[in-house]
Amino acid sequence: MPTLVHEFAWPDRVVIGTTGVPGARTFYLQVRAGKQIVSIALEKQQSAQLAEKIDEILDQLITLEGNPFSVPTSTPIELIDNDQLEAVEEQFRTGAMTLGWDPATAQVVIEAYPIADADADVNDESLDENGAEVPEMLLVRMPVGTARAFAKRTREVVGAGRPACPLCGYPVDADGHVCTLPEV
Repeated sequence: MPTLVHEFAWPDRVVIGTTGVPGARTFYLQVRAGKQIVSIALEKQQSAQLAEKIDEILDQLITLEGNPFSVPTSTPIELIDNDQLEAVEEQFRTGAMTLGWDPATAQVVIEAYPIADADADVNDESLDENGAEVPEMLLVRMPVGTARAFAKRTREVVGAGRPACPLCGYPVDADGHVCTLPEV
C-alpha cells in the first residue's frame, strides 16, 4: 500500500508551537506551503532534540572550508517567527523521526512518522476508499536560514514551560508545588 506523504519542499512556514497551558501543553510541528497546512503532535523532548540536532548539523556545515552552503551562525532577523500556530488539526502523533542534510539543495530534511498504535485515532484523510488505514509520513525540506530560525524558536518554546523549583529542580505548577528537600 502506498504511503501518504505530506511533502513540503520549500515551506512558507515551519515552526514548533504549543496549545494548552504550561504543564499541560501539546507540542506541534506545523508546516505550511500556500493553503496546505499540516500539524503533527510530538513530545516536548522530541522538539528539544530536533532543535539541538539541527543546530549541530548547521554548526558542522559552517566548519566546511569557505562555508559553501552559506550557513548563518545566528538566526537571520527576517526569518524570526514568533506568531502563534495557525488552525491546528492534528494529522498524527509522531513516533520515529529522522533528520538529514541534502547537499544538492542545501536543505535540512526532517521525516516524521506516526506512532504505530492500534488504539490511535485515525484521521479520515488517512483512510483509503475501503476504509483501510493508509500509512503516512511528513517530509519537510528547509533551507539553512529557515532551519536556524526553526531551531531558535523551538528552544524558546520548549523553555517557556513551567519554572523550575529552586529547591528540588522539578517544575512548579501554577496552583502550587510541594517538594521534598534532600537529606543532609
